[in-house]
Amino acid sequence: MELKNAVCIVTGSASGIGAASAILLAGKGARVVVNYSKSEDAARATQKACEAAGGEALLVQADVAQDADCRRLAQAALDQWGRIDALVNNAGATKFADHADLDALSAEDFQRIYSVNVVGAYQMVRACAPAMKKSGRGAVVNVSSLAGKNGMGSSIAYAASKGALNILTMSLARVLGPEIRVNAVCPGMVDTKWLREGYGPRYAAMEARYRQGTPLGRPGKPEEVAAVIVWLIKGADLITGDTIMVDSGMHMGLIPRKL
Repeated sequence: MELKNAVCIVTGSASGIGAASAILLAGKGARVVVNYSKSEDAARATQKACEAAGGEALLVQADVAQDADCRRLAQAALDQWGRIDALVNNAGATKFADHADLDALSAEDFQRIYSVNVVGAYQMVRACAPAMKKSGRGAVVNVSSLAGKNGMGSSIAYAASKGALNILTMSLARVLGPEIRVNAVCPGMVDTKWLREGYGPRYAAMEARYRQGTPLGRPGKPEEVAAVIVWLIKGADLITGDTIMVDSGMHMGLIPRKL
């Protein structure tokens, strides 16, 4: 897909991987819809960074857990630019909770996490699919997680939701081709404000263990995950229904790098 003037919606793009993806797409000439749910100031900073990178950017508030918001978000892109070429489903929710404490998560926690991470992604694809099919070159990238592969991560509910997102990716790829490709990226530990704040004082020990136990020996950066997302949109014309691990090799298990 040629990114010059392509219209790309990036949900949850106020910070982290979403912001990095929006800015990288804008730098390649894309027209980017910057979406946020609550963090308006951070989203405006992303919008300005997209424009500074040389692209056009439209700021739209929407909660992807609400179907009406998803449809409004897609319509905003169509009203502004008349088309939708790519969708990055990055918006996510979690609750940081000890996996061993089965009382740490309520039914409401599960429902909120699934409503954003799984149902929200589905609703966004449903809202955007007609326009992407019309363009004949649509691409969807779901931002999943290593947690969806190994059952770890910030909470059991989060891991389960990302596993569901991986299956959703395959199911959508089966029915939306050949006009639309659907893939997912599965980041491991990525150095973001969200992760640092979520794990608090435990973050330093987790990072040290990650550095020691992964083949590449370090956490990722949002920009590195964004590069894979953009490649899946721009250059991976024969790939659909896949989940790409972006995790320093963590999916092989924590192992000493020097035996």
